[in-house]
Amino acid sequence: MASHVALIRGINVGGKNPVSMARLREKLGSRGVASRTYIASGNVLLDTPDLDEPGVEALVEGVLREEFEVDTVVVGVAQARMRAAVDDAPAGFGTEPHLYHSDVAFLRAGVDASEAFGAFGLREGVDAGWPGRGMVYFRRLSAQRTKSRMNKVMSTPFYADMTIRSWTTTVTLVELLDGG
Repeated sequence: MASHVALIRGINVGGKNPVSMARLREKLGSRGVASRTYIASGNVLLDTPDLDEPGVEALVEGVLREEFEVDTVVVGVAQARMRAAVDDAPAGFGTEPHLYHSDVAFLRAGVDASEAFGAFGLREGVDAGWPGRGMVYFRRLSAQRTKSRMNKVMSTPFYADMTIRSWTTTVTLVELLDGG
């Protein structure tokens, strides 16, 4: 059973930073860590009960650097925090996928969600967001998503300590952690 998820930013997207998920699982296994992956865009479920979130980040970042020559952000998320991401979401968040693109920005341990939330640009009538515990929830009106200012966060120092997942991926990862 997995105890953590390692959320890896920017791999296997548009041919950049290619990482074979089978090889990543193999390399983690050679370090004594059982893992499985969900889609090739950087979601690794790990059985690492002896590691905390920063320990998971260091482990996966090290394997990526040493074995794949990829230097990128990894956010380690303990099972309880991942479950809280879904359970503690703002009322109605993610329930209208036909109207909104809904995402969760997962933050490294120690990053203040309220401060990180301030780094997101919000355009009235297009964007909405809420700080959570160790994460920021945000959504964009689908019909006007090209007018969104949410990507403003990418030009801030906070972006170095986060990675973003769609609401659908977030919910699926919780289901997988729960044994699904």
